[in-house]
Amino acid sequence: MPSYKAPTQDLAFTPIDNARLSALCGPIDANLRQIENALDVTIARRGERFSISGPADKRKVAAEALERFYERARRDLTVEDIQLGLVEIGHAGRGAEKAERDSPALVLPRRGDLTARTPRQAQYLQQMRSHDITFGVGPAGTGKTFLAVAAAVDAFERDTVKRIVLTRPAVEAGEKLGFLPGDLAQKIDPYLRPLYDALYDLIGYDKVARLFERSEIEVAPLAFMRGRTLNHSFVILDEAQNTTPEQMKMFLTRIGFGSKAVVTGDVTQIDLAKGQASGLIDARMVLTGVRGIGFTEFQSEDVVRHPLVQAIVDAYDRRKPG
Repeated sequence: MPSYKAPTQDLAFTPIDNARLSALCGPIDANLRQIENALDVTIARRGERFSISGPADKRKVAAEALERFYERARRDLTVEDIQLGLVEIGHAGRGAEKAERDSPALVLPRRGDLTARTPRQAQYLQQMRSHDITFGVGPAGTGKTFLAVAAAVDAFERDTVKRIVLTRPAVEAGEKLGFLPGDLAQKIDPYLRPLYDALYDLIGYDKVARLFERSEIEVAPLAFMRGRTLNHSFVILDEAQNTTPEQMKMFLTRIGFGSKAVVTGDVTQIDLAKGQASGLIDARMVLTGVRGIGFTEFQSEDVVRHPLVQAIVDAYDRRKPG
């Protein structure tokens, strides 16, 4: 009895360019494994010839991905290029490309122009440019905080604001703040570390240090915002799901003349005491429809991290409670 042979799609890159083929495949075919896992196909290679197994629609997408990455391999092709490319492919190609064209480019010293990877990221960038208060709500990895910090740096570089203020509520996520070593500043530092990391990535450690020295960048826990009025500032409240409604109102009423505020958070990761209402959920209900305030609701398909992150988010979303 003849054995069953799964349908395949064959692809060959000629004339043969071994350097590009090597860059496409990566060390020990690591790039091919990334493509296989992300697109749920199997890829076999012999020289310049590739054979793709899997459902017809996925074989087609994988072939397009190989062609796209082979073209990019004319220059350096990194693991990050592969992973970001797979994220873009996951956004149905044309929609993501249109989003990138339509989103405002951010001017960043270390990265040149930064644009959106997904349609909702494009909406988010547009809202931060055109609204005085913007909410970015959704799961981890969708770029909420990073893009907000990038927009703040962009506004500072364009001289539309005079300083950047970054804040988070110091709420314990299963750990006790009091047991951390050091004074208050040292205790809250781990809560603010993601904001520091974004700044270092965007403008470099040395420039961040200089801006801190001149008080043009300030990072502080939310409790330190009470009683202040922030004029000509770009203010970001991160991890806003861990604010109370009273704290959220306090933060939003700190905004002064010539300022912008961005509020980010993930309502599936609330660390408040049981029974305590989240200020982010409350604000989403109270402020929706208020002119001058923008809301972007990110979904798992907006995840722009390792391609597995989106699959992990989807798997947890599918799990039934209990």
